[in-house]
Parts: sequence; structure tokens; C-alpha cells
Amino acid sequence: MSAAVGREIERTAVQILVVNPNTTASMTETIAAAARLVAAAGTEIVAVTSSMGPVSIEGYYDEALAVPGLLVEIAAGERSGAQAAIIACFDDTGLDAARAMANIPVIGICEASLAVGSFIAQRFTVVTTTERSRVPVEGLVQRYGMVGRARVRAADIPVLALEDPASDAILKLRGEIARALDEDRAEAIVLGCAGMADLAAELQREFGVPVIDGVGAAVKQAEALIALGLSTSKRGAYANPLAKPYLGALKSFAPVLLPPSDRNATNDQNART
Repeated sequence: MSAAVGREIERTAVQILVVNPNTTASMTETIAAAARLVAAAGTEIVAVTSSMGPVSIEGYYDEALAVPGLLVEIAAGERSGAQAAIIACFDDTGLDAARAMANIPVIGICEASLAVGSFIAQRFTVVTTTERSRVPVEGLVQRYGMVGRARVRAADIPVLALEDPASDAILKLRGEIARALDEDRAEAIVLGCAGMADLAAELQREFGVPVIDGVGAAVKQAEALIALGLSTSKRGAYANPLAKPYLGALKSFAPVLLPPSDRNATNDQNART
């Protein structure tokens, strides 16, 4: 084998962790299928379901209690060789905490979707599930600097209804997309829930505009970061957590205590930032 061929094989051996931060395994299967559909040859998608927390994430309370399980899965995935991680919830649940903890890139599907939307449309609409989910997503639109370009609508769909063929969830989603195109003059649609990942291609054909699934968008951005050799900066906001004891039920989440020499080096670096 030539050196060039060896380098090509090494370069294309990519493992991306996709974490469903709710505890519904059937939804993880939907997410995994969407991720594998767009992954490049040589990219392995490892999809996992959180082992603790709510069965769906709908609002701030669910989001907060989903974070510990999410962090457990990202830490385990990094130890097992994942080169990037994707948080498959449109609230970008625990994204900042995960980026501080992990030494690999971590991508949220909301941020990924909005970035892709900005490449292909001047204005676009996010269609999410319920009103209690719409408000956090609007906060993310503001955080990511997309207020002038992205609107957010709720289709009044409980997350788990997306998996129930007897529900009217898909009908409601189609109706809200139609209203977004008419009333918002949207040029593209972003699906505001990971549980909608399998619907993007069908809806794009039906409505004749780009329909963005955040899972697929995040996979392609993860591949790009890996290829570019880029990861989350550990200077400043996303510096590794300071070592300290955690008490009670969260005792196992305490950052690992470093040897004194390493601890001093870390403290010196933090002081400089």
C-alpha cells in the first residue's frame, strides 16, 4: 500500500456520535437513519439514547433534566473514539456544558440548521412542535444572530405524536409550513424537532422549497470540522471545567481532580484567559 493510499484511508475513517438526549429509543432510530442517509462514505454514525431523563424534551424543565444523561453519553462516546458529537434536540440541550466538557467538536442541530438556512435563503421559518418549545427556539434564533432572517412557528404537536401514525401531527405540520410560506414569505423551511428528521425530503418535494433537517445539517458540519482538524476552543468560555467536588446525586459528574502540577498549569492558563 502506498503512503498516499494509507493517508486517504486514515482521513476517511470518521466516527460521529449522535446523542438523542431524551429517553425514547424509537426516536433515536429515526434520528440515526437520517444521519446515515447523508453521511459520507467512511463516516460511521454511532447513535445513542440517553439512559436518564424525560421521554421527550418540551420546555425548560425537561431540557434541564435531560442534560446529565446527555453529558454521560458524550463523555462515553469521546472515550470510545468519536471525533465529533451531535446533540439531536432542537433546543440545543446542554450544548454549552457539553462543549466545555468535551475535547471534540459538539454541534447542536438548531445552530446547524440556522447556519445552513442562511446559506440558501434570505428568510426562512422554523416550524417546531409546541408553544412551550417555540419560545426557547426563538431565544436560540436571537443568540445565533438570525433574528432578521428566521421566524419560529409552533404546529401544536406533542413530540411523541410524531411517532403515532394515528395522530394528526403530520397534517398539522404541513398546515403550519403552508402558513409559513404564505404569511412569512419564507423561502425555506427548517424542521424544528429531531423527530421530524425523516420527513424533510418528502416535504421538500411537496412544497417545492428547501426543507432543512437539523440532524443531516449537523452531520455534514461535523464532517467538515473533522476534515479541517478543528475542535472547540479551550480558551475562555469553553475551558475545561475546574476541578472541584460535586455533592449528592451529581457526585459522579465532578470534574476529575488533576495532579498538583497539572492543576497549577490549568490554573495559570485560566488566569491568562
